[in-house]
Amino acid sequence: MGLWPFAKKKGAATQRPKRRTSEQSAVLHGGPDTFQAAPKLPLDNDPLKRLLQQERYALVARNEEKWQTHPNGPAIVQESRRALERHMALVPAGRVSIVKTLTSQPGAPEESHSIDPFLLDVHAVTNARFQLFVDAGGYDDLDYWPEEIWPHLIELKDLTGEPGPRLWRHGRHDVRYADHPVVGVSWYEAQAYALWVGQRLPSEMEWQMAASWHINSSADLMRRFPWGDAMDNTRCNIWSARLADTAPVSSYPKGAAPNQVLQLIGNVWEWTDTEYMIVDDDGRPVVGEMPMHVIRGGAYDTYFETQATSHFRTGQIALARTRNTGFRCAMDLSQASWING
Repeated sequence: MGLWPFAKKKGAATQRPKRRTSEQSAVLHGGPDTFQAAPKLPLDNDPLKRLLQQERYALVARNEEKWQTHPNGPAIVQESRRALERHMALVPAGRVSIVKTLTSQPGAPEESHSIDPFLLDVHAVTNARFQLFVDAGGYDDLDYWPEEIWPHLIELKDLTGEPGPRLWRHGRHDVRYADHPVVGVSWYEAQAYALWVGQRLPSEMEWQMAASWHINSSADLMRRFPWGDAMDNTRCNIWSARLADTAPVSSYPKGAAPNQVLQLIGNVWEWTDTEYMIVDDDGRPVVGEMPMHVIRGGAYDTYFETQATSHFRTGQIALARTRNTGFRCAMDLSQASWING
């Protein structure tokens, strides 16, 4: 356990990951000569059809009564429900234990939490999906941003000074990375997107429940990884997989959790809704200069395999916009009308 996620440092090992091509590097650094801007999706004037185009399925399904008198209301609500069935998976009730000390020594105090069943996105949010939020003016709509962040919204720009993730250009993502997880977004941007689509970020405890699969059962089993107890870099994108870049969110299917949620380990760290609280070995709170939130799961550049597990926790400054941190969304089961009937 540590305060920061550690990527591979120079000299830490003789083996090197596969080197990025110049094209890949240019994309990651926003090189203007090779950047291929994603096209803008033309949107319908009808508000309900537009919500469907923007893939705000949860917002449609949770407000289905509002659309009863719309000529296409029932059909679009059903289509949104089917989309949510494809995009989200049920995480059963269970228990997790969270170590709150900076160093997880044997016998360190833990907090136990019971987790109610909830729904979690199968994939991390992609550049293509986040583009819909940017194109809708999400950065200018104060309804999705807490008041304390308003003075900083002007700083949440891309490489060309337009609102958007840090590595984009002119408010567009590179189309070749459309199905990769969006990165270069702060916790606030992740939260704003989740609110915009009618969902929320998972708590740290929920994230660990999904990855460790410590469900309520007489077997009382928990997993170090979503697929089992042994690290296998053919099942996840960490440094030893030697990709040295993000991968499409649908890759590494053998690394799925039992409910088919993908890439909880590797590819990108994931923001959670939980503030990062930690104490030293004497129980004294470790306080940073700026608010931090818990991130989980490790990323493509995570060198130490002990940091890419279902239990490892660390924190990131909430305004940090790193190239290896993304997010996925969750939803309360009580809000899933398509399941509850």
